[in-house]
Amino acid sequence: MSRRAGRRWDESDVRIRPNPRGTRPRSKERPRHADAVGAQVLTVDRGRCTCLVGDFCSADPTGPVVTAMRARELGRGGVVVGDLVDLVGDVSGRAGTLARIVRIRQRSSVLRRSADDDDPVERPLVANADQLAVVTALADPEPRPRLIDRCLVAAYDAGLSPLLVLTKADLRAPEGFCARYAPLDVPFIVTRLGQDPGEGAPARIGGLDAVRDALAGTVTALVGHSGVGKSTLVNALVPGADRDTGRVNDVTGRGRHTSSSAVALRLPRGGWVVDTPGVRSFGLGHVDPDRIVHHFPDLAAGTGGCPRGCTHDEPECALDAHVASGGAGAAGPARLDSLRRLLRTRSAAGEQ
Repeated sequence: MSRRAGRRWDESDVRIRPNPRGTRPRSKERPRHADAVGAQVLTVDRGRCTCLVGDFCSADPTGPVVTAMRARELGRGGVVVGDLVDLVGDVSGRAGTLARIVRIRQRSSVLRRSADDDDPVERPLVANADQLAVVTALADPEPRPRLIDRCLVAAYDAGLSPLLVLTKADLRAPEGFCARYAPLDVPFIVTRLGQDPGEGAPARIGGLDAVRDALAGTVTALVGHSGVGKSTLVNALVPGADRDTGRVNDVTGRGRHTSSSAVALRLPRGGWVVDTPGVRSFGLGHVDPDRIVHHFPDLAAGTGGCPRGCTHDEPECALDAHVASGGAGAAGPARLDSLRRLLRTRSAAGEQ
């Protein structure tokens, strides 16, 4: 009835809209996901992760390969290749199914880089790797020592064991290049292309057995700039990998990007290799220079007399006296020179 009929409005005439968010009270407790299953992230592409379910550390993991997305409760934490995660939902691996990543387990290591040296934001590349294999060609394209130095700094910072894999030794002898890294005690393996065994067949790679031995039973991240033969090496190590390969541009002397995303591939003799996209820069804005020095224990022992804030590359640095007194052994001068080269690499700008 209207007011014209003599009736006044009261509270019973007011309609209460239902709560659009539902009537369930909010709680700070989150699901425990006790039924979640473990998996390893093999690839990450536009928010979708390919994960191998089961005991990936075994010599022959046979779990299903599942497509998953990151659950909202993870917040802004990103998922990277090599992460150990817990999944819920459909983990059968059937086509068209989708699971959720509800937990990222603690990482034993994280290989990172930044966009440039002025950007402190870390960009994780690979998680839970044991070693970093820096692949570089001895010729075609020419080696880029500063980029290699930066990769070594990133390996030291992440706690990874570095390894140099030198390709195309059929074009240039490796001795002159290897002398630059001898004071760092970085192991290296030399490979070379052999004769093409036939039309349509891949060329043989000499020294491949040494690479297999160095990678067996480990999780190894492969990095290198475009055109050094990284994808060719991966195809030789992992039958059926079918990673795209390219050629070096005759004008620029640089290779073409053929790997667009990182992927973890199981090695036939156990272990994993993570093939990362070719890089043309490797920012180290996230690296604390003091952490680099600690990876030179023979030199770190002499930093006690350094002034506060010492960059270890200045006249007042105590490392000169430490080396001169024999505190770092016979290789001390060469080791100090290599350390300072890496520290300058950390803060230098320009062409890498």
